[in-house]
Order: sequence, then C-alpha cells, then structure tokens
Amino acid sequence: MPGVYPGMFPFGGTQFGGIPGMPAQAMTQQATRHARRVYVGGLPPLANEQTIATYFSQVMAAVGGNTAGPGDAVVNVYINQEKKFAFVEMRTVEEASNAMALDGIMFEGVSVRVRRPSDYNPSMAATLGPSQPSPHLNLAAVGLTPGNAAGGADGPDRIFVGGLPYYLTEIQIKELLESFGPLRGFDLVKDRDTGNSKGYGFCVYQDPSVVDIACATLNGMKMDDKTLNVRRATASGQPKPDQANVLAHAQQQIAIQKLALQASGANAVALGGMGFPGLPMMGGMFSGIGGMSPVETPTNVVALTQVVSPDELKDDEEYQDILEDMKEECGKYGNLVKLVIPRPRDGEDVPGVGKVFVEYSDTAGAAKAKASLHGRRFGGHSVVAVYYPAEKFSIEDYGG
Repeated sequence: MPGVYPGMFPFGGTQFGGIPGMPAQAMTQQATRHARRVYVGGLPPLANEQTIATYFSQVMAAVGGNTAGPGDAVVNVYINQEKKFAFVEMRTVEEASNAMALDGIMFEGVSVRVRRPSDYNPSMAATLGPSQPSPHLNLAAVGLTPGNAAGGADGPDRIFVGGLPYYLTEIQIKELLESFGPLRGFDLVKDRDTGNSKGYGFCVYQDPSVVDIACATLNGMKMDDKTLNVRRATASGQPKPDQANVLAHAQQQIAIQKLALQASGANAVALGGMGFPGLPMMGGMFSGIGGMSPVETPTNVVALTQVVSPDELKDDEEYQDILEDMKEECGKYGNLVKLVIPRPRDGEDVPGVGKVFVEYSDTAGAAKAKASLHGRRFGGHSVVAVYYPAEKFSIEDYGG
C-alpha cells in the first residue's frame, strides 16, 4: 500500500498490486496489519528494504512458510532511520506467524531477532488466523534447529532468563536450569561483535509441567550482585489449568522459606538438593514476593515504577525490546488496551519517564496485574505497582 507509512518500500508482484478503488479490502489490510507485521532486530549495517524483502521472501519459500500461493511473502519493509531494526509486513496473518519461527536466523552473517511488533494484539490476532508457526515448517533447510529456543520455539512454555552474571558459561547456566528437568532448547544471547554473554537467554523444557516451578523458584534469586528475572517469554504464556495448583504451591513454599530466613537472620542459602558445579554461593535467593499495600481506588490503569531507567529508553532498539517484553508480560493478566512508556528527550522534562503505564479493558485485569507485578523484579529493579487515574491517562497526563 504505497503512501500508508513514510518510508514504506512497496514491492511489485504482490497480491496488493491492484488495490486502488477497493476501500473494503484496504480497510481489511489496515485492520490486520498488526498481525501481519513482524519485528526484525539486530540487523547488519548494510541491510536495506530490498535485501530484507528478498531474503525473507526466499527463506519463507525455502521453509514452506508461504500459504497464500505463488509470489513473495513479503509485502512491505520499513527500517527505522538508524537502520537498527525493521518491520516486515507479510501477505497474510498465517505467513506472519510462520515467520516467527525464523527467530535467530543468520542474515548477512548476523543472527537477527524476529519478534511480534509492540502493537500486536494477541486477542484480536487470534480471530484473524493462526498465531503460532506451522509445526510442518522445514527449518533445517535454512540452518535452524526445530525446537531450539532461538529458532522458533515460540509458545506458552518458552522461558526468558535474565539478570545472568556475565561470567557464567552456557554449561553452568544449563546446569542451573536442568536442576528442574532436561531442556529441549537453550539459547544464551551474545554480543554479535565480542561474542560475550549479554546476560539473558531463553530455554524450553522437555516437560512443560516444570515450567512454572522453575520460574517461581529461580525468579528473584540473587547471584552475586545480580538478580535473576525468570518468566514465561510470551503473551500466551498463561499457566495451564493443571499447573495452577503447582505454581501456587511453589510460591507458597518460597514465601515460607523467605520468612524462615528472615527470622533466623540467615544471609545465604543453597538450594536444597541442588548442586551447581562451578557456581558461586547464592545468597538471599528469594526476594520481592508480594506484600501488603495501602488501600487504593481501583481503576483500569496500572502504573509501574522502578521498571526501567531513563538510559535504557534512549536507544531505539532497546526501547522497542522493552516495549515488547512489557506488552508480553502485562498481556498475561487481562485484555491489554494500551501500554505507554514515556521516553526522555534532550533538554526537556518529560513526565513519567522511568514508569510504565498499562491500560486494561476492565478493572479486573488491572487488579490482577497489580497484584502479580508488585514486588516482582525486572532487570534488577523491584517493581512498585499502583492504580493510576484513568482520566489522567486518557489525556496523556503521566505526571502523577
């Protein structure tokens, strides 16, 4: 669709070649765009719209991801001004979901990230087409390993593991994670220039029933000056019905251990029955588990403080990653309407910088998010969650 977005690069030979004079079809395209676009981050410096479109169209054809018939899967590509990431628009919702299996693929010598864009609405997308990649894709044809967390293991059981000390090796991290069961896939994210760990990664367990136990136990664990942030990685990552009791029991046991440690004045503990060869002593492993808060007037908007620092919001790519992470996490608790993260601007005093504002369709979702997120740790920060006046949020007043 030429002219919809400045800088959009239209490609000939797609199904949208004859759109003028078809307002109904144009409206359909607009309504489905959020579900037909994918975010591609970590691009090589020489990438441009044409090379991205050509490469991803070829890859989609190679893995069998094209479901809309002959022609290129990619319709449009938009790269931000600094060429750090791109939005790639596919012909159909199903092809966009298939493209999610390409996470970690090598493009011009660089492993790129493939994610949903920040405006992706899981609830709405579910009514438009498949939201998961086809299990029949031939990922091996493009050098990806089916089931590897970096190569398309995108689902409710994928786990994000953050806050890892940089000195830990992949073997040591896997030893820690495998204390709860064998892994099906593990990917430690590394700096593409130095090859050093970036302090976070993803894993998938062979047995989905251990996911919530591992998350509840490891999240908030102290390792030297770092605090682990371990959680389900996707918006669809709700605990399964048969796991709800397991998760509640695990959280209950953690709370009991925390109280026992506080009462005894213990400063360091080791996980009972778990040995991690080569790992330093883990002190103060359980922290940030809920807590009572003053009575507030419930609204459908929650403000989260101590989630991000202003410096983390300056870089466009890092800001996009934070938006995606927060939308995935907050989407677990209700129907997400809007999520706002104010960004700092040079020479200006921007209200709300360092906070995340989350609007839900009802107060029930906001209440669940507030209860679940308050006291949680994200990137070393202990989150404070409070209700925010809906009327102030509606006029974009974030100074409260």
